[in-house]
Amino acid sequence: MSVNTDQFPLSPLTAVSPIDGRYAKHTAVLAAICSEFGLIRYRTLVEVRWLQHLAAQADIPELPNLDPASSAYLDAIVDDFGLQDAQRIKSIEATTNHDVKAVEYFLQERCGEVAALKSAIPFLHFACTSEDINNLAYAMMVKEARDQVLLPKFEATRSQLSALAQTCGEKPMLSRTHGQTASPTTMAKEIANVIERIERQMAQLARAEVLGKFNGAVGNFNAHVAAYPDADWQSISAAFIKQLGLTPNHLTTQIEPHDYLAEIFDSICRLNTIMIDYCRDTWSYISIGYFRQQSIAGEVGSSTMPHKVNPIDFENAEGNLGIANALLQHLGAKLPISRWQRDLTDSTVLRNIGPAFGHTVIALNACARGIGKLEPDPARQAADLADAWEVLAEPIQTVMRRYGVPNSYEALKDLTRGARIDRATLHKFIDTLALPAAERARLKTLTPENYTGIATQLATRP
Repeated sequence: MSVNTDQFPLSPLTAVSPIDGRYAKHTAVLAAICSEFGLIRYRTLVEVRWLQHLAAQADIPELPNLDPASSAYLDAIVDDFGLQDAQRIKSIEATTNHDVKAVEYFLQERCGEVAALKSAIPFLHFACTSEDINNLAYAMMVKEARDQVLLPKFEATRSQLSALAQTCGEKPMLSRTHGQTASPTTMAKEIANVIERIERQMAQLARAEVLGKFNGAVGNFNAHVAAYPDADWQSISAAFIKQLGLTPNHLTTQIEPHDYLAEIFDSICRLNTIMIDYCRDTWSYISIGYFRQQSIAGEVGSSTMPHKVNPIDFENAEGNLGIANALLQHLGAKLPISRWQRDLTDSTVLRNIGPAFGHTVIALNACARGIGKLEPDPARQAADLADAWEVLAEPIQTVMRRYGVPNSYEALKDLTRGARIDRATLHKFIDTLALPAAERARLKTLTPENYTGIATQLATRP
């Protein structure tokens, strides 16, 4: 079947990538940050701010301080930058076949419209290599996406899990180690485990430095010194980078080596991996009935089995987190490697920051939907506990060890391993033990339901 592609303008239905198609409403929050428009906008910002910084800080006789009207005009180029401006830059790029040079030519056009700025045009992109502009643009992109989108999304997930833990309360449940019944815990404590892990990785992600370099073609300020040998270019550069909210990297080749990007991507990977772990566990808890899912009116779980309420949100989240991590891991492994002073392999790879972040956002939104549907089923948890008296083999043999009863572990193994036992069987065994009467009585007060250690205390940690 042939299709006339002229009839298919780009839309959520015709987009090749699902992050711009099926999931476009979830990734819209990244559209102005991680898109081609976003990259062009950040490049324009860097070029304008460098011109302003040179005029104000570099003590260049040929570039006096900008008058207030000129400075305001330049500010407006950045503040009011829109799709029409980006489209003009793309049209220039069609001729130059160079994306950064197209930004410079665009700004030359704009500055040429103001008489007071015409003398400043030679100082647009002054002493810069394209990578000076690009590395700062990508740094600001990653910083804004991290601070304004990803960290708030992870915090919302953390907060939602905290609320779910409170809903679950102190109700005990069986643990499953190796998929088999194990010492009881509480769902609240198990969720607290996840929250603790998320918080730790969020803290690392939040404090990760975002670096930038602005030192010319091979990192030596060659052109800068040739033009103005007496200027303190290291200080001028460092002040400029800090002005953009970034940390200067003073020693580089033509490119900022991207180690900090690998650190940030690895942090996001770890957060995503924690969420994969959580999604799989929750999927399993739904499967054994420890959680019910609220039924949404109009939704269909299966095209043939009307009763189904499938855990699709956690499955969606797991899949998208996996794709995000595949991209992030490649970014982290590839970007710090560049042949000699520079090769272009990083250029195409950096353009996949948006998709990596996009799949993360899609996954967190899916997870949020899934968590919002969860209802704990304490009756199902209690039923499992009532049929698992064998889990008390652990405390009984441990108390026997305290009192020096020989072969305590082996005795309980012979009694319980692979077997289903009840209260009466355990109590009969306890009566045979050479323990103080008070200890035998205390052991008989244990039940699978109350054998939870300090799970409640751990779940309600400060």
